[in-house]
This record gives sequence, C-alpha cells and structure tokens, in this order.
Amino acid sequence: MQTKTLSLHHIIKEPTIKKEKTPVLFMFHGYGSDENDLFSFASELPEELFIISVRAPYPMQPQGNAWYAIYFDAAQGKFNDDKQAIESRDKIANFIDEAVLEYNLDKNNVTILGFSQGTILSYAVALSYPEKVKNVIALSGYLYTDIIKEGYKEHNFSNLNIYCSHGSVDQVIPVDWARKAPILLGNLGIQTSLNEFPVGHGVAPQNFYQFKEWLLNHI
Repeated sequence: MQTKTLSLHHIIKEPTIKKEKTPVLFMFHGYGSDENDLFSFASELPEELFIISVRAPYPMQPQGNAWYAIYFDAAQGKFNDDKQAIESRDKIANFIDEAVLEYNLDKNNVTILGFSQGTILSYAVALSYPEKVKNVIALSGYLYTDIIKEGYKEHNFSNLNIYCSHGSVDQVIPVDWARKAPILLGNLGIQTSLNEFPVGHGVAPQNFYQFKEWLLNHI
C-alpha cells in the first residue's frame, strides 16, 4: 500500500488485529534493492504489527537504492561512504519519530528489521538512539562502529533486544564479520548470539520462522 509523503519513501501494511497501542516494525532493505524486497515477509508476520518498509535515500543506476555508497578502488579496495551512512542513520532516526506520530503508533514498541546494508544501519540507529528502538532483527549484516554516534557506549541499553542471524556460506558479507556483533553487544550489556544457517547471502525459511517466533515473544 502506498502512503503519505514523509521524509523517506515507504510502503505500509496496517495491522489486521487492532490494539489500543499499535506496535510497529520498520524494514530496511539491502544495497541495490528497494522497499518491496523485505515487504514480501509482511503477510506472514504477526497480525498486530503496523509494518513500514522504507526505501533507502540514494538511488542507484540503473535501478535500486542504497543507504550509502560502496566504492571499489584499486588502491584502497572496497570502502564505504561513512558520511552518507551517518546521514542515513539520522534520516532513519528522524523518520521513526515522524512515522510514529503520523500513524499513531506505540513509540515504546518499535522494532527495526534490516537485511545486509539495512542491518548495518539498524545496528547504528539502535545503538545511537536506543530510546527510539525496542527490538532489532539483524539479518545478514554486521556491526560497523565507525557510523555509530560518538559516546554511544554511555547509553542505557537495558530495554534493547537484538536478534542476529547470518548465512554460514555468505560470499557477500563474511560470517566472521557477523560473529563479532554478539561480542561487541555483550560488552554493552546486550546479551545475544548469532544464529547461523547453511545458506549464502539470504534468509533461509528456518531463519524466517525463527526470527518470527522471536518477534512474537518481544513485541
């Protein structure tokens, strides 16, 4: 379903089970994709959720979008545009506030779900602004500390829950990168583990059912 114009382009699915306070799930796609990608999960997710799938702000050619550019340079190899990533982090944080207000959602029951580059941003948003996020579902990504707000280690993370998963044969983002997240999160007092599945850069059916069950227990 197409929606009102807020600061980021998005599509929504309204809950089929109405509650006095409506929990919300934001979806953030991967590099080169768009808002329709993860939205295919929407019909299978808990019916009390208001689901918002967001398009990244940087268009790519010939199609797709990115949360930040990735450059391929002979001297430096592959590297990220951290400035764009930080801008996207703050655009998402601002958009969460806008959407909660616009759609009359429960600001204390916000879940963000990311895939790949969308996961990198989800970690950055949740650790920079933990007061805005209750749950994170981090699929096939990694925790990139360079784009988290300065001083983030001083935040209170006691209300933040994080689910992480990764393909054990991922050729896009090595599983070793993802394995660092539970250690870094543990140092912040956030207890989680990495759930690994024998797939590449994607979400296996058993992975989907596992995070769906996790979500049911945390919204």
